[in-house]
Amino acid sequence: MLTLRRLAGDIGGLLLVVGLMLLVTFLPPDTSLREVEANDAIRACIPRDYPPLVTGDPHRPGIDVELLEAIRDHIGVRLLLNPVDAMGRDFNPRNWGISRANCHLLAGGVVDSALTRSFLDTGPPYAETGWAVIAPAPLEDIGGLSLGALTLVSGLDRIELSSYLRRRNVTVRVMRNADLLVDGISNGALAGGITEALLASELAAKTGWWVAPLPDELARYNLVIGLWKGDLTLKRKITEAFEKMKEDGTLAAILGRYGVTSAGPDGRGA
Repeated sequence: MLTLRRLAGDIGGLLLVVGLMLLVTFLPPDTSLREVEANDAIRACIPRDYPPLVTGDPHRPGIDVELLEAIRDHIGVRLLLNPVDAMGRDFNPRNWGISRANCHLLAGGVVDSALTRSFLDTGPPYAETGWAVIAPAPLEDIGGLSLGALTLVSGLDRIELSSYLRRRNVTVRVMRNADLLVDGISNGALAGGITEALLASELAAKTGWWVAPLPDELARYNLVIGLWKGDLTLKRKITEAFEKMKEDGTLAAILGRYGVTSAGPDGRGA
């Protein structure tokens, strides 16, 4: 009797596997790469301005724009950039008004986090980011200070940052854009500001201010190119493009032009 029950269980398991395999055969084929090639164009949604990832300067367009251009060259199609104002002003992707109809890829501040992976797939990591503080002069301790917070990049952990600042009795003023953050620090209303690390470094370079990463107890994240879930053939092509950029030095050259360190094999900064 035990043998018969075990045999019935084995047969049931086999039938389940066969059933799942049959269901897979009825899934619609992934045509993401074929559609890009058929239209001779790959569309990418980016913020209008998010230095050093997107700058708006045709001679120095930004890290992510140059990466998209390299992806375009690898696939052999045109690159159509779609600037989306909300991407640089609102951290909530639901408010960006984007879809497959207007972009195959998302760039200009996409981080590889659980939040991002809940609605997007991601390409290979190419640099690392997190939270950083800027100020006109070095701050030994931010405890008790009034700081501006610019938290527009989707995927970074704002709850973790808020808890960290609250434990240090920091008075936080939420800023809508980088210009307001710089103005608040310049006129003395704020002792400094906290924002995404690459943007903080860019602002510090322009103003001559001090910049430093917040402690390691706050998570660090890899920067990536985003794409829609299920676009596996397009993802494989993008992975190929990054492998080629690493091998021929293109990736290091792009990042070097903006003073950014590439991600190591484990995704951490090299």
